[in-house]
Amino acid sequence: MKISLAWLNTYLDRPVDAEEAERVLTNVGFPLDGIEPVDGDQQLDVEVTSNRSDCLSHIGVAREIAAATGRTLRTPRIDLPKSDATDVLSLTSVENHAPELCLTYTARVIRGVKIGPSPDWLKQRLAAIGLRPVNNVVDITNFVLHEMGQPLHAFDMNKLAGKRIVVRRATSGESFTAIDGSRHKLRDTMLVIADADRPVAIAGIMGGLDSEVSDSTTDILLESARFAPLNVRSTSRSMKLASDSSYRFERGIDQEGIERASRRAAQLIVELAGGKLADGVITVGGPAPMPAIVTLRPDRCNALLGLEIPAPLMVRILGGLGLSPQLEEGLIACTIPSHRLDLSREVDLIEEIARLHGFDHLPVEQKIHVTARPPQQMIEARKRVASVLVAHGFCQTITFSFLPTSQAEAFADGLTVLKVDEEKKKAEPALRPSLLASLLACRKTNQDAGNHNVRLFEIGQTFAANDAGFVESRRLALLADAEKPAEAMRAMRGTIEELLVSVGMTNRYRIIEAPMTPTWAAPAAAVIDARDAKRVIGMYGLVSAAMLKSFDLQTPVVLAELDYPSVVSAYPAQPTVGELPRYPAIERDLSVIVEEATAWAAIEKTICEAKPALLETVNFVTVYRGKPIEKGRKSVTLRMTFRDPSRTLEHDEVSGQMQSVIGKLRDELGATLRD
Repeated sequence: MKISLAWLNTYLDRPVDAEEAERVLTNVGFPLDGIEPVDGDQQLDVEVTSNRSDCLSHIGVAREIAAATGRTLRTPRIDLPKSDATDVLSLTSVENHAPELCLTYTARVIRGVKIGPSPDWLKQRLAAIGLRPVNNVVDITNFVLHEMGQPLHAFDMNKLAGKRIVVRRATSGESFTAIDGSRHKLRDTMLVIADADRPVAIAGIMGGLDSEVSDSTTDILLESARFAPLNVRSTSRSMKLASDSSYRFERGIDQEGIERASRRAAQLIVELAGGKLADGVITVGGPAPMPAIVTLRPDRCNALLGLEIPAPLMVRILGGLGLSPQLEEGLIACTIPSHRLDLSREVDLIEEIARLHGFDHLPVEQKIHVTARPPQQMIEARKRVASVLVAHGFCQTITFSFLPTSQAEAFADGLTVLKVDEEKKKAEPALRPSLLASLLACRKTNQDAGNHNVRLFEIGQTFAANDAGFVESRRLALLADAEKPAEAMRAMRGTIEELLVSVGMTNRYRIIEAPMTPTWAAPAAAVIDARDAKRVIGMYGLVSAAMLKSFDLQTPVVLAELDYPSVVSAYPAQPTVGELPRYPAIERDLSVIVEEATAWAAIEKTICEAKPALLETVNFVTVYRGKPIEKGRKSVTLRMTFRDPSRTLEHDEVSGQMQSVIGKLRDELGATLRD
């Protein structure tokens, strides 16, 4: 930001030279990029961080110098000129149809002004910071902006249709010509200042050519306002239109400075351009927020900085910044002024003390002291998840959160896809509602590179919306090539089961046939909460042919996606220890022929419901399709282990229980024994 040294010194009780200004500002966090002589003055190029919008003005920089050097800040005296008897409300009106974007809007009217050249002192002030003088009214608005940091705009009131202001969102496709002559098509996300018929300014950015002040102007409507920073920033970027005003609105401005700057500009306009000020000011918008109170613990400040700064010195430093500190019962309570938007926490006050006391006072330790702390449980859980999946041959991916709209909608599953401004992300404007599309795109990249037997996993955020509002979730997604689909499905199930057991989910989940097949899958299975059968915590399945085609994939793949917080909710796993069996077990293999659609989960459930008293475990062995088994049916081989913890079993006892299992399978599933 360009600062005139001569102009700067008008706000200090004792002037500074360029060398002192550079040294002081650099020490308090505002280094200079250069010093240039300008017609008997010196121009300082001050680097201002984005969180210090209060220093985007001469008074703001002077305030920092005064606080750091013990000087006194001298702000200009504002004596509002005597107004005429005409009420401003009888001359104009202001309607605010977008209060969430226009937080405050004020309007004053000055009639009978005479537009002409500015006096030499005003021209010199503007020229010293690289601005070209235009006319007395426009120069005054520029002067006040760089003096106080509050953007202003002066409209030729006679060029306003209806002689009134309407603050509203633009109509999509509406045209606008800016003061610089550039033409724009507006969108409905943009905020405009309009008259009764058309936009006359883009809020916070630039005025319109049709309402600018010219030599024929006699009546002025003076705008001073505060607009939502994010909307100003996004509008400025999309229109590729920026100004000194937008630079400040984007970073936030002083709520109390709105009226102060309006009064200052009105004073100078009447003084330099003549005219009469209408009585009163129109103000629309919400009330100004109450000043925040932030407390500081001196002991905490000293501990964090490694210094021993007396509390009275802290009070003096904070008082120099205009924070009105009060030391009571070991705490310093500060009233945050409206121009300090960056101060909200105790640590912010500690930083202010460090800046003004001097960073060079901070001690430099010869050793780094590290406090050993126990590992965070969720970090350990993530490591465990990654370890298991890597052991199964999976590689971790980190992908972007944006997708083409078509891919996002394909995995939305009833949710609403969220989109960003398509001007910024034309090809991929949608936030991903699922990680699966990202993994499929990654698989396509591997296919193009000639990679085979690909296995990928990712842990990341997904975004969508439903009737209740925005939905942000953390998900775990897996992808594995499936050249042999049935084997790949079993392998995916085994991976998921081992993963869940490793993080403590033993006996807390069940895998069943998916109650509702997702749009991306052909066959699918669901992982449900064993304590709540209606709660699905994940799903896996073979990707449908249509989905493979949409991603141009040549190899079938299996996908899985699980709710990550549910997966690690029981971590760390609590191992259970029991006595080693003292008596041998008897194992029996059973091959049954069932319908092709019968899932292993149904077979396992049916066996458990038969309640064989001595059954210890039941495990899947293999599946067979082909002759002599008729088409549409399959042979499933399973192994059951029987054991009595108190004695050695006899085969006849097991045979009886086997018969009860076979009968249950026959009755419930129509199963027959394979010869």
